[in-house]
Amino acid sequence: MAVKVVDRSPLNFWEKTYMPQVLGGLKITLDNMLRPKVTLQYPEERPTIPDNYRGVPTLVRDPNGREKCVSCQLCEFVCPPKAIRITPGEIEDGDEHEHVEKRPKDFEINMLRCIYCGMCQEVCPEEAIFLQDTYSVSGYSREELVYHKAKLYELGGTLPDQHYKWDRKKDAEEKAAAGGHH
Repeated sequence: MAVKVVDRSPLNFWEKTYMPQVLGGLKITLDNMLRPKVTLQYPEERPTIPDNYRGVPTLVRDPNGREKCVSCQLCEFVCPPKAIRITPGEIEDGDEHEHVEKRPKDFEINMLRCIYCGMCQEVCPEEAIFLQDTYSVSGYSREELVYHKAKLYELGGTLPDQHYKWDRKKDAEEKAAAGGHH
């Protein structure tokens, strides 16, 4: 392997003192001191979240307090990192919401696996999954970051329902029972 020797010009007096480099660094520091702050004192200061931000997925209830999820498991199948696990459950006879197909016995989202892609929200036919604008999830153990049904409903709360699908089904069933036809 051939080695090519490059001739270097000798350093002049200023270059030997490193003063041009030191002064250049001080100029950059002074310039940045006079600019407006771009950093936030997180977590006391929070950044502004855009409207279309996709944060933590949660489960929501309809205005009647009914669980919107009917355990169809589409979100579980479409989830790329397989962060969702649903255990389907039945609704007992005599329950206030027995006219609904079914509801999940357990619904888990592993927040350590979730990539906030939003595919679960897009695929849900009941609009039961809603991505919040929460972006910081913390916990002391891995088990704490697996959110179960109760925690997901606590985070999601209640959202207005524009479809009233199950209310219409219940009304039709009540009319059929009263009048003998539907």
